[in-house]
Amino acid sequence: MKLTSFGGKTAQVSGLLQPHWVGDISGSLGSETFLPVGMGKSYGDVALATNAKAISSLSLNRMISWDASSGILECEAGVLLSDIQSTFVKQGWMLPVTPGTSFVTVGGAIANDVHGKDHHFAGTFGDHVLSFTLIRSSGEILNCSPSENAEMFRATIGGLGLTGFIATARLKLRAVVGPFFDSEVIPYGNLAEFFALSEETEAQGWQASVSWFDCSTAKAGRGSFTRGNSSARKYEEEPRGLGLSIPFTPPISLVNKLSLDLFNSAYFELQRRSAGRSEVHYREFYYPLDGVGNWNRIYGPQGFFQYQSVVPMAHASEATEEMLSVIKKSGQGSFLAVLKTFGDRKPAGLLSFARSGVTLALDFPNRGDKTEQLFKALDKIVLEAGGTLNPSKDARMSREMFHSGFPGVAEFAKFRDPRIVSDFARRVID
Repeated sequence: MKLTSFGGKTAQVSGLLQPHWVGDISGSLGSETFLPVGMGKSYGDVALATNAKAISSLSLNRMISWDASSGILECEAGVLLSDIQSTFVKQGWMLPVTPGTSFVTVGGAIANDVHGKDHHFAGTFGDHVLSFTLIRSSGEILNCSPSENAEMFRATIGGLGLTGFIATARLKLRAVVGPFFDSEVIPYGNLAEFFALSEETEAQGWQASVSWFDCSTAKAGRGSFTRGNSSARKYEEEPRGLGLSIPFTPPISLVNKLSLDLFNSAYFELQRRSAGRSEVHYREFYYPLDGVGNWNRIYGPQGFFQYQSVVPMAHASEATEEMLSVIKKSGQGSFLAVLKTFGDRKPAGLLSFARSGVTLALDFPNRGDKTEQLFKALDKIVLEAGGTLNPSKDARMSREMFHSGFPGVAEFAKFRDPRIVSDFARRVID
């Protein structure tokens, strides 16, 4: 059968198994090579394994225990972040770190050590994992935490699913009054203003921040900066979503130079008009695209790439300006260009992507060689600035670039499970 990533990359797997109980996992492993999988929200090939068996965690979706006094949740690895948020916000608790979609499993969030809008404030998902159980292909079950099997614990956080099957996890949630954020939207005219706003935001102690910016029109470099703190407004009935969805994949990509320029111009004007402070629900603040089902279909049958880089702060301004210039010249501007800073924190895992610096995430339709040539030009800028790319979003970076950006890969090799494979690992690690 065929599995497809969120970006449209495919792999023919030898089978897909979905154990219903943790005790069934060892019996599912057999003697074949395999890969643990979840919701398939990775953009590239970290959750694809050609000719291997895929073992899904989606039926392992039970909450095991909850301590309402400490905010400690134990759950199976297939529990979705959306279910954790909606269940526990009513009791005054939320996840301290969440990515841009809530439709991700706990196991996937650990394996990719996901980050969000609040890295400078709360780090990555792995910073709030207290422990987990890991099932190896040998059938061995390891309890992993900072004090027990600590090296395996650090290798598995951000380990891209390559160390074993994460079966259960204990997470520390954060206390909140309710589900709302006090948010502020600030339009800016150029990237220098973005960096000034980022510095001011961290100095003032804002909990979360993110920026959209225009990378296609004649006014490229302008954007909209959003920051927020948890509100003191208490829980009330959950708002209903719009229920929008892209019903089918069009025969060609709807993202082109004309639509990009129209979108970027209209979106900047919309953000300019909505500038200022407001109170928004966490779903709107954290997950704006979750309200549009199958939005990836707009890129057409060839799919799309996300190019997410991080470069050290010392070179961030110059490198970001240079990348913007290259993108403009290519005529392949991104429909969704997201720019934010990462705090100066020690990474939670050996292969964690988030690190001190500035991260730029760009979505591009797959236009074959033309797109690859753009990426090679961007790679050069990122490498020269001492940066790297996000494995969970990647579908094409070179082995040399991966090893340059993740020097911990040599140590990580000691913790690899010998029967777990992925197309990503075959491409850049093995």
